[in-house]
Amino acid sequence: MALNSINTNSGAMIALQNLNATNSELQTVQQRINTGKKVGSAKDNGAIWAMAKNQSATASSLNAVKDSLQRGQSTIDVALAAGDTITDLLGKMKEKALAASDTSLNTSSFNALVSDFNSLKDQITKAASNAKFNGISIADGSTQNLTFLANTDGSGFTVKAQSLTLGGLGLSGVATFATASAAKTMIGTIDKAIGTATNKLATLGTSSTGLDTHLTFVGKLQDSLDAGVGNLVDADLAKESAKLQSLQTKQQLGIQALSIANQSSSSILSLFR
Repeated sequence: MALNSINTNSGAMIALQNLNATNSELQTVQQRINTGKKVGSAKDNGAIWAMAKNQSATASSLNAVKDSLQRGQSTIDVALAAGDTITDLLGKMKEKALAASDTSLNTSSFNALVSDFNSLKDQITKAASNAKFNGISIADGSTQNLTFLANTDGSGFTVKAQSLTLGGLGLSGVATFATASAAKTMIGTIDKAIGTATNKLATLGTSSTGLDTHLTFVGKLQDSLDAGVGNLVDADLAKESAKLQSLQTKQQLGIQALSIANQSSSSILSLFR
């Protein structure tokens, strides 16, 4: 038999406990809706929160990898642009040497061709020395290799430098030509330099393709990590919205139940009338 007491109201205490539990759940749901996360801090779920933080840190650090790879792309692009200019200059040098090999030329015309040849050769030096991005060059012979970040562990993607200077093309000891016979010999020397230049540019092109491929992979990896973190901590807002409606109704019923339980003790007064 239930005890009728004005000191202890068991029904009210139970109703209050249930109401407090509902209010607590409601607060959690509202927080998830406000933040969009089901795990917003370590106290929500310590293990999941730690896992998500670690993966987020990895995804963020990949930005540094992408920046490094993009610098590598730009460095190679500048070298390739210089290489295109240099191969064009070599083609013009061959043209001048071929024209100068004509024994029917007079001295004035021959000297003009020699002057043009030397000017083109000087332009090759300028093109190679100016092929720098952010102060770094892989075409001027100042470095042999450049290593760019490839992963968050600090491992690198190495690009082998290709000197496009006169020395790198085998023309450092070639001054000029003074006779039609020397001009004819120069044609073969320039042909060899053109072959060397194109081979070096092909190697740089392969390195550029490798950087492009790895940069694409890093971008996909970062997207996958971000999506994985979202799966761990993001809230299902449709589900939380439905739960919010349910808890709001439950809260109102809990208030009504508490009100009814509080009124039960007043019924004892009727026993003394």
